[in-house]
Amino acid sequence: MILIRWICFSLALIFTAWLIPGIEINNFMSAMLACIVIALINTFIKPFIQLITLPINILTIGLFSLIINALLLMLAGWITPGVEIESFLSALFGSIVFSLLSLGISKI
Repeated sequence: MILIRWICFSLALIFTAWLIPGIEINNFMSAMLACIVIALINTFIKPFIQLITLPINILTIGLFSLIINALLLMLAGWITPGVEIESFLSALFGSIVFSLLSLGISKI
């Protein structure tokens, strides 16, 4: 079951890279590694960052979370070999698309 979800998230990441200009993924193995890196970032780093930026997030009614997600996606692209994210706007739109796809995968 976990392997199937991992493959689905990797395909969602590849689809996001295909859809959003400025995000490049070399091959399927890079996408699978990027999914592991994203999961680790979301587990260990994201809660800490959300706690620190909670006042800003409250003031912006949660919209600052989009910026946090984009920056964390850029971090994952920087860490993962074979994944290139060229600009912040690419990361922003990519994080929105990937979040929507991930939500759909998690519901299934």
